[in-house]
Amino acid sequence: MNGKRARALPPLPKSILPSFPPAAPAPFLPMSRPEMDALGWEACDIILVTGDAYVDHPSFGMALVGRLLEAHGWKVGIISQPDWRSAEAFRALGRPRLYFGITAGNMDSMVNRYTSERKIRSDDAYTPGGEPGKRPDRAVTVYAQRAREAFPGVTVVIGSIEASLRRIAHYDYWSDTVRRSVLADSKADILLYGNAERALIDFTQRLAAGEKAAGIRDLRGTAFMVSPGWRPEGWTEIDSSTPRGTPAHDRACCVVRLPSFEQVKADPLLYAHASRVFHLESNPGNARALTQRHGEGPGARDVWLNPPPLPLSTAEMDFVYGLPYARRPHPAYGGARIPAWEMIRFSVNIMRGCFGGCTFCSIAEHEGRLIQSRSQESILREIADIRARTPGFKGHITDLGGPTANMYRMACRDKHAEAACRRLSCVWPAVCSRLDTRHAPLIDLYRAARAAPGVKRITIGSGVRYDLAVQSPEYITELATHHVSGLLKIAPEHSEPGPLAAMMKPPIDTFDAFAALFERASRRAGKKQHLVPYFIAAHPGTTDEDMARLMRWLQARGFRPDQVQTFLPTPLTLATTMYHSGFNPLKSMMPAPEPIFCARGERQRRLHKAFLRWHDPASVALLRARGNKNRSNHRR
Repeated sequence: MNGKRARALPPLPKSILPSFPPAAPAPFLPMSRPEMDALGWEACDIILVTGDAYVDHPSFGMALVGRLLEAHGWKVGIISQPDWRSAEAFRALGRPRLYFGITAGNMDSMVNRYTSERKIRSDDAYTPGGEPGKRPDRAVTVYAQRAREAFPGVTVVIGSIEASLRRIAHYDYWSDTVRRSVLADSKADILLYGNAERALIDFTQRLAAGEKAAGIRDLRGTAFMVSPGWRPEGWTEIDSSTPRGTPAHDRACCVVRLPSFEQVKADPLLYAHASRVFHLESNPGNARALTQRHGEGPGARDVWLNPPPLPLSTAEMDFVYGLPYARRPHPAYGGARIPAWEMIRFSVNIMRGCFGGCTFCSIAEHEGRLIQSRSQESILREIADIRARTPGFKGHITDLGGPTANMYRMACRDKHAEAACRRLSCVWPAVCSRLDTRHAPLIDLYRAARAAPGVKRITIGSGVRYDLAVQSPEYITELATHHVSGLLKIAPEHSEPGPLAAMMKPPIDTFDAFAALFERASRRAGKKQHLVPYFIAAHPGTTDEDMARLMRWLQARGFRPDQVQTFLPTPLTLATTMYHSGFNPLKSMMPAPEPIFCARGERQRRLHKAFLRWHDPASVALLRARGNKNRSNHRR
């Protein structure tokens, strides 16, 4: 990998639309040799390995990626939930001509299997019958190792949310330690992070044309391991602590060196600094490449991260979601119920991305902050497809949404400002004045969808971003009048300024304003409807006193939360950085870091949860014990 031969990143994206008419699609992408024989295939070009059951629907990553590759002329097979205890299951479809594509599935395998208390979950929504235990811990690494064991020398490409969130050194809650990049553990040839359609097609085309995976180093949205000091010709390297405004810092072709794995593992302050730098380099309009050393001495290697992928155009989004999905589980599962499929089979994904920036959420780290929306025509065609082809449809569309319900077609009004922006959120600490928050395109979509043949009712299941909704009373009226079935889930997360600032969530009076508008609109529509607020216990920045005040806020409004969430530190998020390091990465580490309180230990985390479930008899003992202890300390 000579730097003189390495190419810089291409200035313009390639379209993911094929340049030739697609061949007839397979009824389902094959999962067995007999299915390959029926299609007349001797071998697969690409084999996708996934920790989920294979459901041929665009909400399932393996189906979306597989159908996209198929549309470009490649033969794609799927190995779903293989027995990872040996390599035999990975030989089921033979050796792929190009590569194995490895994913853990739609969820991180550790989040999928363990609760926030590190207890094993009793079910798995992505498995037939909800049966648990069908995927290994850290599935991407295990699957990659087994694929190489099955076929030594085969090219291995890793992706999905698990790989995305582990692309650099990261705190791992389940082992309570900082772990290496998943590239170092899996030994994969390349990692495609985020929504990787563009990089996937370009990489596959170049591999098929004879290039080696080790030479494909210029694609956005990719990460790989290289020899120490490697960089493309003409590029410079700067340290992550270099002040902004220096000539080296502002060069277009520069790579930012993060503190090494060994440094961030040993020093929480350096971990927080690296996390802050990483998140500030997340806008594809201005992000620079990042590199991080792993190992010391002769065995040292660098993880290199190219800048994030550019968002798909509306035409490309329409193409991806309009591919010939069967829209149901593979027949191999018979009549087995797959809970995740049951949840989404009558819903439509209208957009990607989220510019909210909530520190506990991994959407921005995976999908990005720029909204990618489908056209109204594409969405209406999918509704017609559901009506015609999805078993059990009786006229109820259960969601028109995505990461949020109401960011459809929202974007910065100033594209030059958008490309230069380094804000971590477009709506915190206040909604940006450049953000176009009009809900008119979404209202038009709702009205057109309600009028579609065969549609009797549409409810919104995705979360409503209420700080945006309050800027459009017409949207709230539309929502309350037509798209709520009695209860609307909403996520204020907390009532107190300290925790809300650490979450990058709006102040609670914004929620109160939304609640008032929603109640008024429901009353005018002649409907008795209620909000179901969601809250997080034990989030970084939350003290016992904050939780006690939240309890009183709930009691004053008559809210009795049933299901509550205890903060779960997931890799790469800013809130996880707070939890691990004890510092606030929303502020610069220079000249002095800002400490942040974090609830730690099982007892304190259980106490914070008890404040939310104050009405539950099981919580009373914990709350009384705390009150007795406080009174005793006060007397002393």
